[in-house]
Amino acid sequence: MFQNNLGEFFALFTAFCWTVTAMSFESAGKKVGSLSVNLIRLIMAFVFLGIYSWITQGFFVPTKFSQHAWLWLSLSGVVGFAFGDLMLFEAFVQAGSRVSMLVMSLVPVFSAILGWFLLKEVLSFQEIAGMIVTISGISLVILKRNKRKLQLSHSYKGLLFALLGALGQSLGLVLSKFGMGSYNAFAATQIRVISGIVGFVIIFFIFKRWKNVHRALQNNSALRRIGLGAFFGPFLGVSFSLLAIQHTQTGVASTIIAIVPVLIIPPSIIIFKEKINVKEIIGAVIAVFGVSLLFL
Repeated sequence: MFQNNLGEFFALFTAFCWTVTAMSFESAGKKVGSLSVNLIRLIMAFVFLGIYSWITQGFFVPTKFSQHAWLWLSLSGVVGFAFGDLMLFEAFVQAGSRVSMLVMSLVPVFSAILGWFLLKEVLSFQEIAGMIVTISGISLVILKRNKRKLQLSHSYKGLLFALLGALGQSLGLVLSKFGMGSYNAFAATQIRVISGIVGFVIIFFIFKRWKNVHRALQNNSALRRIGLGAFFGPFLGVSFSLLAIQHTQTGVASTIIAIVPVLIIPPSIIIFKEKINVKEIIGAVIAVFGVSLLFL
């Protein structure tokens, strides 16, 4: 059974990795700030990816990529990591990882829209229906009725940051299509990480936040969480998502990976002591079902 469903197991483990990553970075961000967490975890991810590439392909940094690949992958890294993840990590702090990851279910929706707009990809009726269902599920969680008026049930800033994070990651994925081509995905990810690091270094110089990094590096508890998130996220998460696609259909793998908003509910209750109502659980399930319609 395991051999016949190897791709499905890899996809399920990927979803587990993203769940661990989200909760690790939420916890670390509340201790030392999302900006410091972003820079430190990208440096850790660069080392993890470099060691992996050196062992499997004989190089630490992918120097043989074309200028075209470096240009678009670097731009993708700045948009996806330096902007998208900066917004997402701040959303972790403001709204929590559970709600933030639910809003991140919009990434496939935004990617499909951007793919239609920038890459001239055709949207089917089922994909449009999937977008509507996904948005409906998210709306059920983040909106509440108060005196016949709809209001946000979670932090306005947190939801805005999560929305911007989803948009940044979606645009980053679309831009990466221009650059990656047939190149190795792990090496391509490392290029994106490098440009993300450069982007954050510039941000730290502009806003003079290096003292925050120094304080973060002295916080052993936060560093453990950042290391855990970096290992399970940009390194293991990416690795197993690629393995999943190699062993099963992309749509099946993507659908299984998209269950993170549901997987994250139990640990949010147990670890962060969050109070979750039935409406929020139903909304998360509806959103995941909507994402599945985009791929099946």
